[in-house]
Amino acid sequence: MEPSLETYLALSGILFTIGAVGVIYKRNAIGMFMCIELMLNAVNLSFVAFSRHYGDVTGQLFVFIVMSVAAAEAAVGLGIIISFFRNSLSVDVDDASLMKD
Repeated sequence: MEPSLETYLALSGILFTIGAVGVIYKRNAIGMFMCIELMLNAVNLSFVAFSRHYGDVTGQLFVFIVMSVAAAEAAVGLGIIISFFRNSLSVDVDDASLMKD
């Protein structure tokens, strides 16, 4: 028995909600970063589910674009986090306000 579109969308919604709650409540930059990636993957799951349901490859093309942007975001974001850690020896986002000075 193959899962229906609703099953994939429910899973996508659950993953997106977990990611959103994680971004709101996490104070660690790495944890927030992982939650943002989880949210992007939840959106990718819904794109692929709709693409498969309607028999169109447009959703899969969007997934390719989102994954490319996520890879670039990961490279830049991790570079910023590493630079911040070297300066302050912490990855707590509350300490990031010190970078303004």
